Amino acid sequence: MLNAENLCVVSVMKQSILLLILQLTLPLPLCLLLVSGCATQSLQTSDDLTVYFHDEFFSPTQELPDADTLFELPEDALSSLRREVTRSKGYQHQSKVMLHEWLANYINAADGGFRYADNVTRSAAETFNDREGNCLSLVVLTAALAKELDVKVEFQEIDIPPVWDRQGGFYLVNGHINLKLVAQEKGHTFNFSTQAIQIDFLPERAMQGYQKRRVSMSTVVSMFYNNIAAEALVAGDYDRAYGLLKLALMQEELFLPALNTLAVLYRYKGLDQQAEALYKYVLSVDPEDMNALNNYAIMLSAQERLDEWSNVHKVMELARIRNPYYYYGMAQQAYFDKQYQDALLWYKRAIAKADYRHEFYFGLSRTYWVTGDERRAEQSLKKALKLTTDEHNKRRYQTKLHAMRSH
Repeated sequence: MLNAENLCVVSVMKQSILLLILQLTLPLPLCLLLVSGCATQSLQTSDDLTVYFHDEFFSPTQELPDADTLFELPEDALSSLRREVTRSKGYQHQSKVMLHEWLANYINAADGGFRYADNVTRSAAETFNDREGNCLSLVVLTAALAKELDVKVEFQEIDIPPVWDRQGGFYLVNGHINLKLVAQEKGHTFNFSTQAIQIDFLPERAMQGYQKRRVSMSTVVSMFYNNIAAEALVAGDYDRAYGLLKLALMQEELFLPALNTLAVLYRYKGLDQQAEALYKYVLSVDPEDMNALNNYAIMLSAQERLDEWSNVHKVMELARIRNPYYYYGMAQQAYFDKQYQDALLWYKRAIAKADYRHEFYFGLSRTYWVTGDERRAEQSLKKALKLTTDEHNKRRYQTKLHAMRSH
């Protein structure tokens, strides 16, 4: 057996949204029993997701949250919000604050209006009452408040490097999500500014250079259900986890993190055949899904199917080394750990894979700067400035370049 600890990977959103990777330690006798039970059975995949649900192994769970209730706020919260908005409108001409700017100040996440707590995912009402939550909780609360004020929001998933945590027999790796409050049409504003405002527990500088992906409301709801399903899984409430994952997939059928979480749940219930079918389905949709590859390789290792393990592991390693953001993530981590020579090496490897990414050159520039190589720092920053098309990044790089030359 290649791995005595059968560690499975699950994706959810928690640390600002948490991309959760759960690694499960299964009792060895159970693993050996499952090897003989299902290793040779044929598996079926289908575009009909109902074939991957197995209600017969789980008991129905009451009181699963309805999607609409996730964004509901208590009347006292809405009344307080309306009073504050009315009071602010009285100073409209003096303050010249737009409604989305006012809401950002009301949330006041950066100054402690709400406390970051990564262990529990909360609905909008719970986050408002508790004044704390993880960043998915903050996103849900802010979206609920914005809806009441008719402020448009845009959800963003951020490709930050994973941060590992452990809870009991599970390893969690945290990803990130935030949202933007979008400026209103002139008829609904306090002012004429058009700049969107980002709402996040993390400071903006912590996310500079990372790719952002717009995600839909349905994806956010799927993330929420996947999060609380993972929390139920950690707590040992498998029936509730199963019900929540079905809700997540009702919102978005191809939400691969929820399918992956469901496969982990099946493995923990001893349903290896059902788990393997899900891993194969996820990989048919995305052949380089790292979570599914990792989990499938672990399962094959536990079942001593070594030839198949080798093939899956090879795909996983090739996907990793082809991805320039793998090297970029390593570089960022080395930089923040003050391992600057390692950071330089990783940034250069990222650039060798994708020499058109401005953020790679920016990372290289600031690493050269802290090591005292001012000439290369300026050269790299010029390259970053040339490559970026984003006006915000252009202004930021120009400011830093001016500061370098004035140094």
